[in-house]
Amino acid sequence: MKILLLGEYSNLHWTLARGLRQLGHEVTVASNGDFWKDYPRDIDFARQPGKWGGIKLMARIYSNLSRLRGYDIVQIINPVFFELRAERLFPIYRYLRRHNGKMVLGAFGMDYYWVSVNTNERPLRYSDFNIGQQLRTDAPAVKEQADWTGTAKERLNCMIADDCDAIVTGLYEYQAIYAPKFPSKTHYIPLPIDMPTEECCTDRAQSSKVVVFIGISRGRSEYKGTDIMLRAAEDLRLRYAHCMKLVVAEGVPFEQYRRMMDGSDAILDQLYSYTPSMNSLLAMSKGIICIGGGEPECYDILGERELRPIVNVEPKYESVYHELEQLITHPDRIPELKRQSIEFVKRHHDFMKVARQYEALYETL
Repeated sequence: MKILLLGEYSNLHWTLARGLRQLGHEVTVASNGDFWKDYPRDIDFARQPGKWGGIKLMARIYSNLSRLRGYDIVQIINPVFFELRAERLFPIYRYLRRHNGKMVLGAFGMDYYWVSVNTNERPLRYSDFNIGQQLRTDAPAVKEQADWTGTAKERLNCMIADDCDAIVTGLYEYQAIYAPKFPSKTHYIPLPIDMPTEECCTDRAQSSKVVVFIGISRGRSEYKGTDIMLRAAEDLRLRYAHCMKLVVAEGVPFEQYRRMMDGSDAILDQLYSYTPSMNSLLAMSKGIICIGGGEPECYDILGERELRPIVNVEPKYESVYHELEQLITHPDRIPELKRQSIEFVKRHHDFMKVARQYEALYETL
């Protein structure tokens, strides 16, 4: 098959492309590299700042339209698949639809259905927009609600979801949002991770400090809950300076992020998530323990009955503090959690296994 993967989140499309290519498919990744993270791509659609940046991006898109046609499958990472106003994406989507085979919408992040359902119906115990029945009122959540409801973004998302041939969800949470709305076309496929080629060591010296890693996304710390996680980690570092080390990566390119992560015992990530993200799974593949989203639904959707490698936390400071303190003060737990982390990713998220699941879906279309 000839496949176009359009847009990027946390190296998802580039990793998937590597797997699909190994299966013999012709794959093109066209994206902006996910902003400062600068992930690899075949066609670069990064936008420069300001109004002129938008004009130049539009010119680059239209000059490259001939390279975006003739594919059997086009998968877009999000309804907003280019850094343009939603109004400008309607004709581009229609062009892609007209000049290619099947269209697949990715449900991997922020969009209208994620905002609307979590705000109004609240099927999840907690999310980016609710804690129980109480809505979050912090500025980032309110901004996303205003951005996606009653706007061109909402209309674009609804149009694409109705029109596309399939919707792929990458986390349990997105499956819980999309499947009730589009039961016949929604498919859950785990996130793809390129497993390290070298064997990861799960042993550690009992006398060494517990190394805790946290990545901070520019402008999204409060929204993702890393502000709370960082505060808990910093408070624990003050109390346990003799046995804990904290490594903070803020707004760094992907390769630097990976290097800074190496050698850590645990990663703090995604306070409001039920499941580990691409970054958490990458860490787990290296034997780094995820402290974040590990709810029962995370294991159930994968059919996992044995492994429990994720240190699950509730979306509040006290829970993060308690679970991280337990890990610091009981380092004997670390080797087994490291071993299970590697096995979990290998069992469910290996990029070749995931690529085969995508291949099977694409073939049914």
